Amino acid sequence: MVVETLCLNVATVSAPPAKPAFFPLDDELALLPGRLTPRLLEELVHLAIWMPFAQAAKQLKRSTRVELSEPTVRRQTLAAGAAYVAVQSAQAEHILQTCPPCPCAPECVVVSADGAMVPLRHGEWAEVKTLVIGERDPAAPAGDLHTLSYFSRLSDAASFGDAAVVETHRRGVAAADRVAGVVDGAEWLQGFLDLHCPDAVRILDFPHGVEHVNLVGQAVFGAGTPEASTWLATQRHTLKHEGGAALLSALRSLMEAHPEAEGCRVPMAYLSKRVKQMEYPLFQAAGWPLGSGVVESANKVVVEGRLKGAGMRWARDNVNPMVALRTVVYSDRWDEGWADIVRALCEGEREGRTRRRRQRRSRRVCQEAASRVAAPVKQAEPVPTEAPSQVAGDQPRGATKATEPGRPAAAHPWRRAWSKRRQAEQVSTA
Repeated sequence: MVVETLCLNVATVSAPPAKPAFFPLDDELALLPGRLTPRLLEELVHLAIWMPFAQAAKQLKRSTRVELSEPTVRRQTLAAGAAYVAVQSAQAEHILQTCPPCPCAPECVVVSADGAMVPLRHGEWAEVKTLVIGERDPAAPAGDLHTLSYFSRLSDAASFGDAAVVETHRRGVAAADRVAGVVDGAEWLQGFLDLHCPDAVRILDFPHGVEHVNLVGQAVFGAGTPEASTWLATQRHTLKHEGGAALLSALRSLMEAHPEAEGCRVPMAYLSKRVKQMEYPLFQAAGWPLGSGVVESANKVVVEGRLKGAGMRWARDNVNPMVALRTVVYSDRWDEGWADIVRALCEGEREGRTRRRRQRRSRRVCQEAASRVAAPVKQAEPVPTEAPSQVAGDQPRGATKATEPGRPAAAHPWRRAWSKRRQAEQVSTA
């Protein structure tokens, strides 16, 4: 038995580490930034809209067998929400600048807005403003609305008014045949209606009106007394079936009979300023709702249902991404909204690649410029002086002359003339 030994000499080759690069197939496969597939990312974000991030991670593991940490779920969800906020902000800016025609013209539209307080970090609270838009079928019972849509932001009143144009334009509020604005007595709400639907029928939320009527009764009869309760029931009936003018007449008579009741002045001023918004018999006859229950419900369900959970404290920058996702879900527009989110995420990734490429190029140019400045300047070597009788062809073999790198000097042995004819030409030229 013959055993042969085979010896292999393997050369080891090393290469510099590879840098992140763009793979063109990512666009073909519609892959999103990060490690998650598009379907898995959508499922993750959709779960986190409805439940806390930790519970969403557990539910995702149970349904897909994919285990993700709670910080990853939070980061991915808020990134998707921020992308949708950016999409809506860009759309709102385009609408404000170009004033395009509304995509639809509904017959009857009801607009209602309000605010709800949400807890922030470090013990702070902030108001999230919400807009609700619904359509009313003339054949349906009075006050019934359908096709509700929502828009929420944590911002001041002016910024909210500008941002909400993306939803009022989409729903065709400016082109509607009839519009009603049902709001409470906050001053910023009247400015909101002035911006989006100045010709709307303005209705003071009926419970808010009754609340201020109750303040008058408490100032006269005392809080919690049977007389105050009986009187309030009568005035409530008057307000609903006879309107604001009849109510104010009864209140003035009461104040004249009790001039000592100082607490009547503020609620009387509130009601007198809004008497035209309290024509409830006319509003009922036209089929308009008398209360802002749709937006009160939105405050509790859309906003507070996710942002006011036990122990929750939100960073201010994370509120708008979450409420933006909540509103698109409750508006029954998730497929459309997610498509916008995907486009925004992909566009952001492309812009990031371009920005990083430019930064690398800029750093490389700066490094090359710095190396040229820092490089020492080489002193030119002195040229040896030739004797008058010495010709170029008779120079010593080792004599050289400094020249540019990679080229022999003029007196280099390689440049010597070897033929007698060339030597004679060099002598005659010298």
